[in-house]
Amino acid sequence: MADRSFRFLRRALAVGCLIAAAGLPAGASVTNSTDAAEPTILRVLQLNLCNSGRAGCYTGRSLTRAAEVISAEAPDLVTLNEICRDDVTALERVFAAVHTGRVAVSAFQAAGDRPSGADTRCRNGQPYGVGLLTHVRTPDTPRAVYGGFHPTQDVADPEERSWLCVDVDGALLACTTHLAATGYRVALTQCRHLLDTILPTIRGRAGYAPVVLGGDLNLRDGGDPDVRSCTPPGHQRIDDGAVQHIVATLDVTLCCRRSVAMHGATDHPGLLATLSIDGNRPGRPPT
Repeated sequence: MADRSFRFLRRALAVGCLIAAAGLPAGASVTNSTDAAEPTILRVLQLNLCNSGRAGCYTGRSLTRAAEVISAEAPDLVTLNEICRDDVTALERVFAAVHTGRVAVSAFQAAGDRPSGADTRCRNGQPYGVGLLTHVRTPDTPRAVYGGFHPTQDVADPEERSWLCVDVDGALLACTTHLAATGYRVALTQCRHLLDTILPTIRGRAGYAPVVLGGDLNLRDGGDPDVRSCTPPGHQRIDDGAVQHIVATLDVTLCCRRSVAMHGATDHPGLLATLSIDGNRPGRPPT
């Protein structure tokens, strides 16, 4: 399965398909060729919904609670872990309702199942994995979607952990992942490879863009191993006080982190942060 894990998938999709993008929030300024670029403000929400139906944390209520949070908080980018494929479609409808006048888009990447060589499945038979939601100004420009499996996996776990990224017109690379839960050293290796190899490879092919990664990394600040050891130079990170993190390149300002109560619907709180992307900064972070 090693070859399958490393060969990540690239898709150029139109809005009619399941895609992800990072758009400007309603009311944000649009830059033209004669004006100085205005900062783009994005509210990012990370959720782990434990919605496979197979895990002990499953309640059957997390999708409803996620919809309530999206309606109340109106995030511009939502990163989703432990979801079924149709969960993305259901939450995209809610997301679109709070971003009227914009184009809501979504993407999904299934986790692999080592024994079968196919997708990991939820109890309802749908593929299980990670997803993204956001909105864009127009549906006209195709967006590149990247997804795949981490080359290092915990062989004691039949689930092959996956990752998902979307490059939106070279303006932002929005990503999510859910790292190994049964082998923390494996999670550290996956984290390092994603940030040190996979994302730079995408940027090398598509052109540099600021990066935002939200996900359940199953690593803690101050833990053993420590999540800080997989945050490379040129990146910054915030967390929920536990295993959910938002990582960004230095041309993104991370601000105003807070936890969002999920009222027992899942075993993780929501992690909400505000990001500012300064259009006047150079195209690459300081070295």
